[in-house]
Amino acid sequence: MTVFYRLSEIAAQLGGRVLGDTEVRISQIATLETAQPDQISFLTNSKYRAQLAETQAGAVILAEADADATGLPRIISDNPYAYFAKVSALLNPLPEVRPGVHPSAVIGTGAKIDATASIAATAVIGEGTKIGAHSVIGEGCCIGANVVIGSRARLYPRVVIYHDCVIGDNLIAHSGVVIGADGFGIAMDEGRWIKIPQIGRVVIGNDVEVGANTTIDRGALSDTVIEDGVKLDNQIQVAHNVHIGAHTAIAGCVGIAGSTTIGRYCRIGGSAGILGHLQIADHVEIAAFTLIGKSIREAGSYAGIFPFAKAEDWRRNSVHLRHLDDLAGRIKALEKQLESLSAESLKRE
Repeated sequence: MTVFYRLSEIAAQLGGRVLGDTEVRISQIATLETAQPDQISFLTNSKYRAQLAETQAGAVILAEADADATGLPRIISDNPYAYFAKVSALLNPLPEVRPGVHPSAVIGTGAKIDATASIAATAVIGEGTKIGAHSVIGEGCCIGANVVIGSRARLYPRVVIYHDCVIGDNLIAHSGVVIGADGFGIAMDEGRWIKIPQIGRVVIGNDVEVGANTTIDRGALSDTVIEDGVKLDNQIQVAHNVHIGAHTAIAGCVGIAGSTTIGRYCRIGGSAGILGHLQIADHVEIAAFTLIGKSIREAGSYAGIFPFAKAEDWRRNSVHLRHLDDLAGRIKALEKQLESLSAESLKRE
């Protein structure tokens, strides 16, 4: 059944200032281009202002600077994009889940599952594991022994959490996530690799989201730590003993090598690579496809992307790149010659 909210009711719950008809009834959120009269849209980028004049939306969410840009009913917010996210959550709540343990689930000895939690079909819960209030463990999930999961966690089907890991409240883990697998710890001995046991844990704070098929390795000796509010996209590799600071957001396909520390409120673009044993300061932004090979000590934006070009141009440029060191040496030699000639010229004068 479709649920409608009056504009005044939305503002009463989420804040913001309403201009125009407060009784407009809203059932969903949509883009300016596709919105219908029972939907609310939003403007966060000035390049879409032309669409604001043409939209069929019943109401819009705008910044204070755009308050007079339309006569449509509107909610004025200091952060329209964040307000849009809150409205979308209000209009699209998660489906209700019935508490209880499915008969096909396997529950280990001594496991403690809150009565309000939901354990779906074929899930496996290890011995001594604790699952908090209102948490949802999806179909086929496998939770190892002595894991602690806080309240209101939501594990989508086929999430795996290895033994002894500690998870805070409100975790969202999408399908295919693996938390606590062994890190890549090996040592060469007489011509062959031997495995280094990974005896640390993964410790995850509150309000963390982990995207599909992302892997977070357990620590080799100490723990791998993901602090509160971290948001990880799909297919990210977090190696052993990595520490990610609170409220950092990392886009898909990023690889973070072992024992690197990433600060708070960082933003890392897709497919970036971060080498091991580095320190990344708070409030650092790293562009997509950038390779970080040394520590970043100061906040700011960093990029290391070589522009694409036609294949034949790229080949020519790559040849020049291979000779940059030689070219730099030749330039230094020429500079010394010029300094010498200049000095001789001054003596003659």
